[in-house]
Parts: sequence; structure tokens; C-alpha cells
Amino acid sequence: MLIECDNTELIIREKPLRGSLGRIKGNRIAIRKDMTATEKACILAEELGHYHTTIGNILDQTSVENIRQERRARIWAYEKQIPLQGLIKCFEERCRNKYEIASSLGVTEEFLIEALAYYRQKYGVSTTCEGYVIFFEPTLLIHKNSKMESS
Repeated sequence: MLIECDNTELIIREKPLRGSLGRIKGNRIAIRKDMTATEKACILAEELGHYHTTIGNILDQTSVENIRQERRARIWAYEKQIPLQGLIKCFEERCRNKYEIASSLGVTEEFLIEALAYYRQKYGVSTTCEGYVIFFEPTLLIHKNSKMESS
């Protein structure tokens, strides 16, 4: 993500922010400095989501439009940090629980849980990707289709 920021001429700084974990204004992103590297990566992904999807000042979260824009930025971050192919990679690496999946993907468990809830809303019970079926209910389960099943 830092390379992407360099390519888009975004400036990232760690600051002692109060009241938020990250902020973006123009081409400057501020990330609260007293967090773990994994937490910072999740916040940076969301701030990049704002850069790519948000218009104007959306700090007033009583506005329905601002709430929508906040959601779009979060979705952008989920899809960037936890793509379906990333979940498949974790399956192939034999990750056994949410902690191992989050660690493999470089995100917090909370971010992973929120992303899985988003995918559940987007796809329903399951979806297919690259020869795999990814189930989101009742819990995350990934199944590789055999050649017989895909015929």
C-alpha cells in the first residue's frame, strides 16, 4: 500500500491524532502513531478507500450521504486487503482459524470479521472464485471443486 501511495503522490505521516485513527485531506494521510503495524495497515487501507471513493468533508456522520461515503471507503479497504483470492491463499496455506487468516493477510481479526460480514451481505451464503466455493455461513469454509464437480 505504501508503494501505491508513492505512485499516487500521497503523503503519509504518523501523528498523535485525537478522536480518530486516521484522516485524509487532499493528498495527505495522517495515521495515529500509537497503534500496531497491522492496525496501521487497516487504517491506511480505509484512508486510501476515502482517497479513491470519497468527495468532500464527511466528518459529519449524521448525514446519510456521508455515512454512505464512509461505507464505500470501508468496502474499498475490505476488497483491497482481503480479496477472495486472499481467502483462498489462506485455505491453501492451511490457516485454521481467524487469527491465522488475519495474520496471513496482514490485517486485524476485527477487520477480517467485518470484511467477512460485508462479503456475506454482498454474496449471500457462498460464492465461487477460481475453482473454489467460499461459504460465509454458518462460518467461513472454503471448498476446492474437484474435476468431477466442475464437469
